[in-house]
Amino acid sequence: MSLRLKTILGVAAIEAVLLVLLITTVLSYMRNDSEAALIQRADTVASLFATTSKDAVLSFDLASLESFAVEVMKNPGMVYARVRSADGSVFAEAGEPESLAAPFVGDTSLESATDGVFDQFAQIAESDVVYGRVEIGISTDSIASALANARKLAGGIALAEMLLVALFSYFLGAYLTHQLKSLHRGAKQISEGQFDVSIPVRGRDEVAEVADAFNTMVTNLQASRQRRDEYEHQLQELNRTLEDRVGRRTVSLQEKNAELTSAYETIKAAQAQLLQSEKMASVGQLAAGVAHEINNPVGFINSNLETLKDYVGVYQSLLGQYRQAIAEQDDVARDAALRAIRALEQDEDIDFIHDDTQSLLVDSIEGARRVREIVQGMKNFSRVDGGDRESVDINHCIETSLKMAANELKYKCEVTASLGDVPLVLCNSGQLTQVILNLVVNASHAIAERGEIAVVTTALAEGVRIDIRDNGSGIDPEHLDKLFEPFFTTKPVGQGTGLGLAIVYGIVKDHGGDITVDSVLGEGTTFSITLPTAPGVSEAAA
Repeated sequence: MSLRLKTILGVAAIEAVLLVLLITTVLSYMRNDSEAALIQRADTVASLFATTSKDAVLSFDLASLESFAVEVMKNPGMVYARVRSADGSVFAEAGEPESLAAPFVGDTSLESATDGVFDQFAQIAESDVVYGRVEIGISTDSIASALANARKLAGGIALAEMLLVALFSYFLGAYLTHQLKSLHRGAKQISEGQFDVSIPVRGRDEVAEVADAFNTMVTNLQASRQRRDEYEHQLQELNRTLEDRVGRRTVSLQEKNAELTSAYETIKAAQAQLLQSEKMASVGQLAAGVAHEINNPVGFINSNLETLKDYVGVYQSLLGQYRQAIAEQDDVARDAALRAIRALEQDEDIDFIHDDTQSLLVDSIEGARRVREIVQGMKNFSRVDGGDRESVDINHCIETSLKMAANELKYKCEVTASLGDVPLVLCNSGQLTQVILNLVVNASHAIAERGEIAVVTTALAEGVRIDIRDNGSGIDPEHLDKLFEPFFTTKPVGQGTGLGLAIVYGIVKDHGGDITVDSVLGEGTTFSITLPTAPGVSEAAA
């Protein structure tokens, strides 16, 4: 299909759609307007007819009602007029017999008047009492005729307009296709490598501008072709040396990569060494307290053992006398031996020794358990981390940290732990214990005399939150942004390295978590840590 035919058909189709919409809208408006006028006329005629006939109906003046019906029929387009009593009897009527003979059905719109007559009625009433009604019929032929004439006129105008548009489209398409054929020939010659092409420019319209732009494009293509030939020559020269340069560059990149790998391993080792050094510094800081925590149970274990040693001597003496009494053959000697045993039991208060022995053993076992837990916690904490991670109960790490720092904390603050039912966390337990220990010890350093430290764990939708609060001196707002920077510290020289919180921040981030701080100067500080739960571990499993 040619462009000319496409143009004609396209414009004609658009014009046809627009004309159909226009004609449909106009005819619909005419129909609605005619319908509204018909309804209003019918209401007016029926109302006037009812008003005029009211007195005659009330007085049963049938002659006047007949004349009123005949008078109403003089209105243009009237088909019939009728007056009925309240019980439906006909008082008077006039008009076409066929319409009078048909049963009366009131119409509400032009579509409902299928018989060509618009039927309408009006009540004859006095003081809300209905005495009858009037019925009229108005012909709709004039409206139908007017609409039919409008359709014919609109169709003729539409046909004439479409013919004019098609004729204009034909000439416009012929002009455009002529110019496009010239451009097609020129483009084909260019595709075949012929750049000495020139399209004739006629007129000053947009098509002429396109032809002029085409000629400019041809000139630019000629210049571009010349530059391309020069660039191809230069590219050939570059290709001759490219392979050597790529080889040298590859070797250089390999050397740089090896250096970066070595530097990364060095930094990684230094980071691990720094982490272990900070951990051992914490161990050294807590060593005196841990030794005191161990000495207390060891002391009362030694004391208990001394007492138990005396009790064992009493038991050994009693055992010897029991054996001697059993060995006696003479009854008198056996009775004397038994009296000696009872006397020894009374002297040594054997019942008290029985009760106290059990208590001493229980206390000694509990003290040994405490020593074992403290030593095991220090051993787990101070070992070199291998980076292995496992599903860990965060509450257990907190309990271990608080036990290790118990002697450091108990003389200056009261520690409360509200450990909730939280899911397991995939982490390195040693590193996480170091995080809790550093934050708790830092909190104690912020308390001048006597204060409180609270450790709270809460289960989140996809993780665990740890809050460590103190009511110490707080942190200056200007220091909050620098708090996790390496070597930043507000402690006096020799009392802090500035690495503790930096290492805490690094461990938390390495575990995929986050740490925030909220502090009010003079009121206290809260560190909040959020850690993701271990994959596949539910809260119920925790």
